[in-house]
Amino acid sequence: MSTTSKASQRITALLDDNSFVEIGQLVTARATDFNMKPNETPSDGCVTGYGVIDGKPVYVYSQDVSVMNGTVGEMHARKIAGLYDLAMKTGSPVIGLIDSAGLRLQEATDALNAFGTVYLKQTMASGVVPQITAILGSCGGGLALFPTLTDFTFMEDKAKLFVNAPNALDGNVITKCDSSSAEFQSQESGIVDVVADEAGILAKIRELVAFLPANNGEGTDIVECTDDLNRVNAELANCVGDTSIALSILADDNDFFELKADYAKDMVTGFLKLDGVTVGAVANRSEVCDEEGKVAEKLDAVLSAEGCEKAADFVNFCDAFEIPVLTLTNVKGYKATVDSEKRIAKAAAKLTYALANATVPKVNVVIGKALGTAAVAMNSKAIGADITIAWPDAEIGTMDGKLAAKIMYDGQGADVINEKAAEYAALQLGAVSAARRGYVDQIVEPADTRKYVIGAFEMLFTKSEDRPAKKHGTV
Repeated sequence: MSTTSKASQRITALLDDNSFVEIGQLVTARATDFNMKPNETPSDGCVTGYGVIDGKPVYVYSQDVSVMNGTVGEMHARKIAGLYDLAMKTGSPVIGLIDSAGLRLQEATDALNAFGTVYLKQTMASGVVPQITAILGSCGGGLALFPTLTDFTFMEDKAKLFVNAPNALDGNVITKCDSSSAEFQSQESGIVDVVADEAGILAKIRELVAFLPANNGEGTDIVECTDDLNRVNAELANCVGDTSIALSILADDNDFFELKADYAKDMVTGFLKLDGVTVGAVANRSEVCDEEGKVAEKLDAVLSAEGCEKAADFVNFCDAFEIPVLTLTNVKGYKATVDSEKRIAKAAAKLTYALANATVPKVNVVIGKALGTAAVAMNSKAIGADITIAWPDAEIGTMDGKLAAKIMYDGQGADVINEKAAEYAALQLGAVSAARRGYVDQIVEPADTRKYVIGAFEMLFTKSEDRPAKKHGTV
């Protein structure tokens, strides 16, 4: 491997020391039209091979922008496709480092076919081995499907990701809205999971790989846990709003790997270890706290279309790779705007389907409100949660007591409304009321949540669940 190219240096920085073995180093382009010569395309602009991350085998390709601007042609794509074949045969993750001008125009239809061959391999590998993409330069046009066909996308803060360039969008110029920027793709489109500088990206990929199984047959990743399984955390009671903090507190060694943190902030997704076992977490969020723990942003405790889709995609990944799912519920309804109404029903159905369809162990903790059908969609017992835990102050029911009283006692005085609201809350909204009906399995103090959640997942470790025979669902 040439150690001078940036593509090679990136692989060296990503993998364990001296672990990379290059495949296809002598491959060059076959096309010679338009002044192309085979000896001018070393490795055809793509370094491919295998190595290890913390001892875990992975396959890596890294595009070399110094060769034909890293453009994708026939042999370039064949190397990536071959890497995918090896990954599926051996059951190991694929990591792609993107830095390319896109389609190689000199190869015309051969280059178009090349894109298709990679798309097909990515599709075949989906749900078989984890796929991670890092965008470290330009990723435009049809190349933008490479990261979006994979499971996780990282993006260098100065990189570009687009299908149509910003200046090609009707009514837009790049100075008005840089739709190719990491900021746009992480905050507006929700494609990007993590944004950082290049060194940070490579370090974060290493962190993520530590949580993931090698393939769909291995089961969730397990390591030795040195943290106290019965750790009591009194501060959890104050984390109903910002559940990313709650999940960090619950996690072994307080290590929570959040995904898509800048997108749909009302929904938190990410990985944590509980007793050394990787668990996927989905949680409603009504507050965003800064590094000092102060509330920086207030959110409504509702399901948004973006939040539902973000969570559904994440749950589908967890289910495909046998990763248990933990949900923290604090939701009172659906986002109510005209724009939201265009998508919310379909998005909420997608979330409901993902959670109901998942056969992995599923534990739900109601930490705040669980009102209406929005709460049903959040991994309720009705759609298949194996164990439901509630904090003592949780509210579980159809709607807020005051609103219910106004509907049932319309036209009566404020004193009657307030009296009936309190009565309704006591009889219909309490965690005890839900537990008496069998909708809650355990009521636990917030401080003791960690040990009860770990206990639930340990009990469910051997869970097996059959479903009706079918090719696949259609939601």
